[in-house]
Amino acid sequence: MAEYVGTSAVNGRETVKGQYALPLAVAIGLGFGAVGLHARTTTPPVYLVVEIDEITDANGFEALRQTADATAVEVQFEDGRYFARTEKVTALDGSAPKFFALIAFDSMTRAKAFNDSMKNNTALRAKVTKSRSFIVDGTSHWH
Repeated sequence: MAEYVGTSAVNGRETVKGQYALPLAVAIGLGFGAVGLHARTTTPPVYLVVEIDEITDANGFEALRQTADATAVEVQFEDGRYFARTEKVTALDGSAPKFFALIAFDSMTRAKAFNDSMKNNTALRAKVTKSRSFIVDGTSHWH
């Protein structure tokens, strides 16, 4: 059987032998990492989705595109993360939107705060496109 405890030559106290120190530290670190990961994933994310099906005013849509950098700043301000923001959407069933955005937030409060901060963009988008936006509750467990 392996010997886990030894006597230090310096102060006579029992210590973990050097050959076991690194594996023990790694095991403890992995344990704390798993606890931290579990704590971060217990609250499911919330997703804000924007789908644009048709552009009804090309000039207006170009003006909307010019707000993309400011929108990205607002996403970051609310601790959001873009998972997708693209015009490259492939239809599998039905028709694909012309534009799709998927933004993850840590809470419904943050997603709604972002949406509230974008009222002017939302009004412009509604004026120059046929589109919709909505919020979806995520899941913390993958099945």
